Order: sequence, then C-alpha cells, then structure tokens
Amino acid sequence: MVKSTEWSRKTREQVITLHRKGNGYKKIAKMLNIPRDTIGSIIRKFKAKGTVETLPGRGRKKMLTSTAVRYLKRRVEKSPRVTAEELRKDLSDVGTEVSAQTIRRTLRNEGLHARTPRRTPLLSPKNKKSRLQYAKSHVDKPQKFWDSVLWTDETKLELFGPMDQRYVWRRKNKAYEEKNTLPTVKHGGGSIMLWGCFASAGTGKLQRVQGTMNSLQYQEILDDNVMQSVTNLRLGRRWTFQQDNDPKHTSKSTRAWLQIKGWNILKWPSQSPDLNPIENLWWDLKKAVAVRKPKNVTELEAFAHDEWAKIPVDRCKTLVSSYASRLKAVITVKGCCTKY
Repeated sequence: MVKSTEWSRKTREQVITLHRKGNGYKKIAKMLNIPRDTIGSIIRKFKAKGTVETLPGRGRKKMLTSTAVRYLKRRVEKSPRVTAEELRKDLSDVGTEVSAQTIRRTLRNEGLHARTPRRTPLLSPKNKKSRLQYAKSHVDKPQKFWDSVLWTDETKLELFGPMDQRYVWRRKNKAYEEKNTLPTVKHGGGSIMLWGCFASAGTGKLQRVQGTMNSLQYQEILDDNVMQSVTNLRLGRRWTFQQDNDPKHTSKSTRAWLQIKGWNILKWPSQSPDLNPIENLWWDLKKAVAVRKPKNVTELEAFAHDEWAKIPVDRCKTLVSSYASRLKAVITVKGCCTKY
C-alpha cells in the first residue's frame, strides 16, 4: 500500500489547538476539511507522544552513520576523482561494509553527483598570475571601453564534428541498426579553419583560412578584414584590437606589422579562451551549421558565412555587456578557469 501524503505541521497544530478549545472530532474535521479518522489519529498521537512532529520510522536503519557520511563528503570534495570502489575499501578498512552503489546513492543524496570533468586549458602558476593581474587591472573599465573592443579568434569547423548528436533512443541489442549509429569518417571527413571578429554592435568579417596559417597569412587576413569591420561596426577612432597569444599573433614580424598599423592592442593573458566572448559565438555558429547538415566542405563554408551573419546583435551586446562578470569570476577563483 502506498503511503499517503502527510498533513503539514501547521495543519496538525491547528487540529490540536481546536481540540484544546473543546471542539469534537466531527466539528474539527468539518472546519479544516480533513477526514474524521485523520483528526482522531493526530489527536491520539499527540496524547501519546506529546508532539505533532513526524517521528522516525521503524523501517530498515541506514547502513552509514552520520560520521561515515561526513567522511565521504570530505573525501570527494578533497579528491573529486576518487571512485566509489575506492571509498568502499576505505570504509571496509575501518569495519563498515557497504556496497559501492550505497556510496553512490548516499553521495547523490548529499548533492554530489558523478559527472564527466569539463575540459579546460592547463594553467601553470604563471598563467594563473597573469590571468588574475589582467582581471584586476580591467575589472573597473567602463562599459564604453568594452563596447569599442574588436574581439577576434580562429576556429575549426568539421563536417562530422562533435556537434553531431551523440544519443539515440533504442532497444536492447539494436545498437548496430543503421538508424541507431553515427557514421564517422577518418580525419573528420573534411574541415575548414575560420578567422572571425565581432564587437558589441554585432558580428564583423568572417574569412576562411587557406591551408596552414603562418604569420604572413595572418597579417593579410587582418589587413583585409579588421578595418572594414571597425568601420561597419562603427567602433570609432578609439577602438581596441583583441587577439590571443598564438605564436602567429605574437611573432616578431606580426608585432612589427601591428606597430606600423598603430592599433591599440589589448594585452592578453595566455591560456584564456574563457575571457574571449567570441568563443560563445563560435559555439553558436557550430550548432547552427550542424543543424543544416552540410554535405561537403563547400556547403560547410557557405553555411558558416550564412549563419555568422544571422547572429543577432542582441546576442553580441549581451556577451560584451556582461564582460565584467567574467573578470570578477577570474578574481574569485584566483586566476583559475571559469565557467565561461
């Protein structure tokens, strides 16, 4: 028999209050719209136990004591990669025999769930220090400054990339039916490299990188696209150019080329994709292109240009207007990676 839902503590206290005022079971039941038998049960329990609180049940006792639960929580919070089997052995060594499944269930009840770790750049102490310094020195910049930044980056689009769906609903022993499989092609089946830029006012130019990009080709891409994007996005004369620390971006020839151009360069901390909001737009772009299922590299490029132009201005504006939140997050975690 399924246990019925218990009445709230407030309701049970009302029953006792009315009973003490001399009201009978039938009258209380009518006043509170509660079955008469329930009224009697609440009152009898109060007379016997002196409380309306829900008392501990007489069912099977918990396998783990509160001390053991606290140990498990401390252990996984200190060492998130520890397995349930390792925890089971730890408890077994001190005389507590439980299954690994019991440990998993206990941790889930405590709000701790086994999840695939997020992939983040490997940060050295020097990287963390640089990221923290960048965040602290820029966190108080006015929004007007960030609105005048031209954010740039490169990304790779694949015909059969990781954006494809990875889950299917199927029955047991039906894994290899064609409809339940995900066709793969060696080396991704074709891919393109793209350079792009955007600002608070919207997306800028997007260009395909031919072959393997070197410093000279990178400079040509900037020469063909940056100033046109600055003009189209109306960034004004006091705009700022952002790029990461890829070797092609920081080579001797590129530095000399940028110095001749006289652009204001945003000093960038290494290993910091989470600080570049264009990464969010790349994600949007890849999802949109994947939905259209390009059949070849030509369609892949065409769809990419089409979807890049469709990205709403509001999306760009929101990413830039919340940039201070990224910096505050870096400061909070002392230079480590953030959720962005």
